[in-house]
Amino acid sequence: MFSHVTVGCRDIERAAAFYDAVLVPLGLQRRVVVPDGGPAAACWGSPHHALPRFYVYMPFDGRAASAGNGSMVAFAAPSPAAVNAAYAAGIAAGGTDEGLPGPRPHYGDGYYGAYLRDPDGNKVHLVHRGDLS
Repeated sequence: MFSHVTVGCRDIERAAAFYDAVLVPLGLQRRVVVPDGGPAAACWGSPHHALPRFYVYMPFDGRAASAGNGSMVAFAAPSPAAVNAAYAAGIAAGGTDEGLPGPRPHYGDGYYGAYLRDPDGNKVHLVHRGDLS
């Protein structure tokens, strides 16, 4: 369905360190971003598929990045343990808590998730969907 998802940041190195910490436990890896004359960016994706990809960019217009009110990116985790690991790594890498890891049965049987914000305020959801396994 998606080619890629992008969020803005104010400090690419800080954002990349945060997302490396969060996404590696989910089985994603950082990809090389070929300079194209645009703003600095970092990218992650599956080692087995070209798409979809997740990008963090310095804003193209040069103005300060801001988090969208009501916006959230949800990353699939292979297990509840991966949700726990990614959440803990994200907090250690400068993220802030928005909802501790745990079951969320109101979303479905076997739904296990956690919420945090990256250092720029973007909301991130880590989720294992046991109801779809």
